[in-house]
Formats: sequence, C-alpha cells, structure tokens
Amino acid sequence: MPKTKVNAIELHYEVTGTGKPLVLISGLGYPLWQWHKMEPILAKHFQVITFDNRGVGQSDKPAGPYSAQMLAADTVALLDALDIDQAIVMGHSMGGFIAQAIALDYPDRVSGLILCSTNFGGPNHVPITTEAWAVLADTTSDPLTRFTNGLKVSTAPDWSEKNPDMVQEWVAWRVVNPMDVAGYQAQMAIGLGLISAEAAFENRLPEIDIPTLILFGEHDKVVPPANADLLAAKISNSQTVILPDAGHFFPIEVPEAASQTVIDFAN
Repeated sequence: MPKTKVNAIELHYEVTGTGKPLVLISGLGYPLWQWHKMEPILAKHFQVITFDNRGVGQSDKPAGPYSAQMLAADTVALLDALDIDQAIVMGHSMGGFIAQAIALDYPDRVSGLILCSTNFGGPNHVPITTEAWAVLADTTSDPLTRFTNGLKVSTAPDWSEKNPDMVQEWVAWRVVNPMDVAGYQAQMAIGLGLISAEAAFENRLPEIDIPTLILFGEHDKVVPPANADLLAAKISNSQTVILPDAGHFFPIEVPEAASQTVIDFAN
C-alpha cells in the first residue's frame, strides 16, 4: 500500500482508474474503506484518489486537535505528490468540511466540488436529529451494540434489516480495524472548531464559483438533508441531488446510484 510524506506525516493512499482526477475524502473515523463500494464504479470513469486522513487507518496519527484547514492542506499536498494540478474534490460528512476548506483556500486546485452529507457549521445549520444523537451519544451499551445501533440510525429505515450480509461485513471490518480513540477525538475537533459563527464556512461560501454538486441521502438523520438547501443558497453555481432510499452512509447504501450521480455531474 503506497504512502507519501505530506506536511511532516505519512499518508496512506490508493490511485485507481484513468481520466479526470477525482479525490474522495472520508468522514469522521473512517479510512478510505468508506469508498470501497463506489470506487470500482468510479474508477471506470475517473482517476480515483482515495486516502486515509491523518488520525485513521494506515496514515500517521499525530496528536490533535485537527482543523478542516489542516486536513485540506494534507489533501492538497497529496495532490502535489501525485503531480495532479486540479481534481474534482468530493467530501463526505467531516470530509465535506475539508472539501469546503479546499475550495475556499485552494480554489485553483478544484475543477469540481461535491459536498456530501455535510453542513457549513455555525449556529445556522440544521443539527443532528434527536433520535440519531441519542444513539450515537450512547456510552452505556457494549461496543458492538453501539456500533450496530449506530449503523441502523445512520442508514435508511430498514436498510440494516434488508442488507444483513452488508451489515455483517461492516461489523467484521470494524472489529478487525478498531477505531483509534485519540485519532477519532483529534478528528472530532474539526467539527467542533466550526461551531462558532466566526469559524463557520457559511459566510464564505458565496466566494465559491466552482461547479458544485450537493449530494444527500433522503433519510439522513446525522446531517439532515435540509442542510442541502442551506448550502445551495450560499453557492450560486450548485445543483442538489437527494438520493432516495438512503441515509447518511449513502456511499455504502446506494453506491451505484451515488456513483452515477457523480458521473453525470462530472461529465
């Protein structure tokens, strides 16, 4: 598995396919595995770059806290190491914060922007639902129960029941790849650092003139799809797609539909 040195740390990455460069940025606590259902589809149309953000997977895990700007700089440095001048930048959830930071701080490096299941921070975004927060904030259940309950609330209604094999695969993967607690907490600081109105991206988003796709699952309880309208109202050159029968983890729930949406947008 290739690694490269960026900003005094080593990042683990993978490159597949040929065509327009497309970099996929994972969400909180997830390495590039998050994209393993979409990546083979997208690699038929793009040069796909996936990687483990600092703090997870096979990349280095320096002490936090981290910021969106810090991980944006990591991503751009990875593109530099791969001799890629411009890429379509796609970020999911926390990765969406990083994608926004890249588009704002390095606009010349971004040929297209895809914001997935994310928000602009600050006091004006639509927060996590009460139902999802109750599950994800649970500290009393055993780890396996917490993780399984988390999958249920983070996916579309009945998705877990209809896809037991995928749930089993997901759980088995997490058992073999346990979350690094310190790295997870360091990444959590990215979202926490955007809570204030001053730190949020909300008032800077009108600066973005890059073609932008805003992509959400219809049943997202973690980052409600009402945030899509808020993002679209700030980014003039944007379009919104809401994926039916999908929740927060649409890259795993509906990879074919999500990939086709990306292909249609980029072409």
